[in-house]
Amino acid sequence: MASLDLIVSFAAAARHAGFARAARELGLSPSAVAKNIASLEAQLGMRLFHRTTRQVILSQDGEDLYARCKRILEEVESLETAAADARTGPRGTLRIDMPVTYGRQVVLPVLTRLMGRYPELKIDARFSDQVVDIVKEGLDAAVRIGPLADSNLVGRMFDQQAIWTCASPSYLARHGKPESPDALSAHTCLLFRLPSSGRDRPWQFRVDQRDASLMPDSGMRLGDGEALVQAAAAGLGLIQAPKYMAEHEVKRGKLVQILQRYRPAPLPISLVYPSYRHIPFRVRALADALAERSNPA
Repeated sequence: MASLDLIVSFAAAARHAGFARAARELGLSPSAVAKNIASLEAQLGMRLFHRTTRQVILSQDGEDLYARCKRILEEVESLETAAADARTGPRGTLRIDMPVTYGRQVVLPVLTRLMGRYPELKIDARFSDQVVDIVKEGLDAAVRIGPLADSNLVGRMFDQQAIWTCASPSYLARHGKPESPDALSAHTCLLFRLPSSGRDRPWQFRVDQRDASLMPDSGMRLGDGEALVQAAAAGLGLIQAPKYMAEHEVKRGKLVQILQRYRPAPLPISLVYPSYRHIPFRVRALADALAERSNPA
């Protein structure tokens, strides 16, 4: 009978489509992972991967075995986690991905408090504005802004992203204040380039109780939201930005809100995690802590 260590190495290599990334996840060397898989193939009498100099690909036998292994490992993880949680509370490494600015400003303080509350908990936090594949990257969860498109994920909404349209007082003194979205054509608008697609993010408004999307002309495009806010504070033009990015400069008087009556509906912010897996206590603890932050007693 194949040992659990061999099966774990095989499942990690199958999930990552390679030995190196599987080794990093498991804390082993790539050669140790390869050796474990070779031993498993020898015991089972079947080839589990097609190997080339550049990649490894599951064979048909490997795909069949991986489907079974996932179910077995999920049950083992569920039993181990439940037993550990009952003794000590959340433990192990919480691997999470989150948007850069929102993650720094909102999620990181929650993670810090969690680590203080649960000494056995470790954090592997990744900051990226790209939408990553949670399962492929070996993550427990991710923070997503906007509607969820992946049906394989469960989402628990804990916050909302309000969108503000802003400009600096100096810009408005020079160019006047637009009173409706139609007036934006007479103004300089600074656009945000979406990291996921490289396209400009359309501006969103609520006009006559309907959602409206507008792509204004622009002389400047920036791929960083904080840089966008600073450019507007310097008087270079109008911006649309999330409240959590612009709020500090508004409080300092460097920016002012405009077109408030046309503000769009806020976007949901959710903690998402795979729907088919047992939910580790560390993920449930994070979800509860995020909810507490949004709804303090």
